[in-house]
Amino acid sequence: MQNNRVIGIIRRSIVPRKSPGRIYLKYIRLYLIYNKKVTQIKLGNYDIKTIVTGGAGFLGSHLCDLLLENGREVICIDNLVTGSAKNIEHIDSDKFTYIKHDVTKPIYFGDKIDHIFHLASPASPIDYLDLPIQTLKVGALGTYNMLGLAKEQGARFLLASTSEVYGDPLVNPQPESYWGNVNPIGPRGVYDEAKRYAEAITMAYHRYHGVDTRIVRIFNTYGRRMRADDGRGEETVGYFKKLKL
Repeated sequence: MQNNRVIGIIRRSIVPRKSPGRIYLKYIRLYLIYNKKVTQIKLGNYDIKTIVTGGAGFLGSHLCDLLLENGREVICIDNLVTGSAKNIEHIDSDKFTYIKHDVTKPIYFGDKIDHIFHLASPASPIDYLDLPIQTLKVGALGTYNMLGLAKEQGARFLLASTSEVYGDPLVNPQPESYWGNVNPIGPRGVYDEAKRYAEAITMAYHRYHGVDTRIVRIFNTYGRRMRADDGRGEETVGYFKKLKL
């Protein structure tokens, strides 16, 4: 699906059923036209709908699990460039929908989305050095598309950023007031600048369009569902060893 170009959309209205304080959707249908082929996706019958981009990745799949445990309907969007279907194959819930899609291309939902967690991006140095253009595109175009969707839907938007926005920091530990020390033309700059741009456009949508936004800067993480060749686990364990933890 991610190799096709979205050339149109057909919206289908829904019939709401009201109850005190809530509106439950009788049904939702999404129609995307991919090269004149219409794809219909039914999204279920629940009242709080959350998108997780990069939801088949290491952190994204755990977030999908947590949201489902809390009763949310989860729409996982991932093109599996660095994510894996194995990370979500355990999910057996009619509140879960997986859409294979590249978020650098627009996607439209005709009905209400409440929250968007934007985690889509290569994050391992091995990946973003191997996929520099894709890394820049998902940070720029992918974030732009998801913010546009949040604006259209009135959804709360959360950007998963990174400690790499600080580059090679001259201050340790880094307070949020620190602006960083980044080489924009170095090999790692593709990831650093992609996330710095993503933060900038997120704040622009917040200030100019009034979109309800959040930014989290995630430092080194490791754990279950991380690829053995990811490269970040060794960095994190090595840091803990230096601290003698």
